[in-house]
Amino acid sequence: MIRPELICPAGTPAALRSAVDAGADAVYCGFRNATNARNFPGLNFTKEELGASIAYAHERGARVLLTLNTYPPAGKVDLWREAADTAVALGIDALIVADMGVARYVAERHPGVRLHLSVQAAASSPEAIGYYCQHFGVKRVVLPRILTVAEIKPIAAAIPCEIETFIFGNHGLMVEGRCSLTNYVTGQSTNLDGVCSPASEVDYRKEPGGAVSSCLSGSVIDRFGAEEMAGYPTICKGRYTAPHRAQGYYAFEEPVSLNLARMLPDLIHAGVHAFKIEGRQRSKSYVRSVVSAFRRAIDDVMAGRPADIADLVALTEGQKQTQGAFETKKWR
Repeated sequence: MIRPELICPAGTPAALRSAVDAGADAVYCGFRNATNARNFPGLNFTKEELGASIAYAHERGARVLLTLNTYPPAGKVDLWREAADTAVALGIDALIVADMGVARYVAERHPGVRLHLSVQAAASSPEAIGYYCQHFGVKRVVLPRILTVAEIKPIAAAIPCEIETFIFGNHGLMVEGRCSLTNYVTGQSTNLDGVCSPASEVDYRKEPGGAVSSCLSGSVIDRFGAEEMAGYPTICKGRYTAPHRAQGYYAFEEPVSLNLARMLPDLIHAGVHAFKIEGRQRSKSYVRSVVSAFRRAIDDVMAGRPADIADLVALTEGQKQTQGAFETKKWR
């Protein structure tokens, strides 16, 4: 049986230390620029912080992976190349890439560095994954959150690299790397600029009676009653009105978090090599709680014991959980 690695998020050096101390096998993070898909103010690492964090992790037997998982605009690839060069010089354990050009650069310039294919590449077939393995030497692919366990198993058997899947955190129904909703509304792209619903475009407006509207670039994404907690305006999880839904409804998907704690044995038997927790935008307390819970659950499964699955509903979006497409395509 494969012993899966636990891959954990870190948006700050403090969160990275919390993840390592809580039992992460590896932590993924990014630089403070558009090279990673969590390019928010106050998040991510400077060169000096990354170097110190790599040393901290290595001293405790953990690894650090750098996300270079956005797409360089035409003629502006230098930022991504410099990020790769810097991370390699600091002793990074793997680079997570999405763009073919970035993958080629890393494969040719740093052939000894382990290369992972980001979920942002949206590679979900043996043929697509095999292409990246053949041409760029990819060692692991992070699968999109649109596949059932039954679909993952034959993919794992047919490809020459490891598989990583998300098991907890944000659950979007869009195919990663192909969503343009934020770009349509704000002019900034998750895939190019590294930010979904950029903070500079977010606004909260008080309405008569105490209601609050959450807005993105001037567009109302959701409206909350006086007794409701106002959420962050993410287009795919907004409430909208229509002639047949005057009170508003979740046109795409309601706020909910992925939680596959009860499916860990199924994923292991399907051939998954690594379990990934989403949440680089979360606090160190969140990271510590979630990582600790899944560390215990994985260790229990590997020891043949019933998994000690902590109640994490308080840390989920909307205090709701789903197994999403991993269980069935009809989860809605």
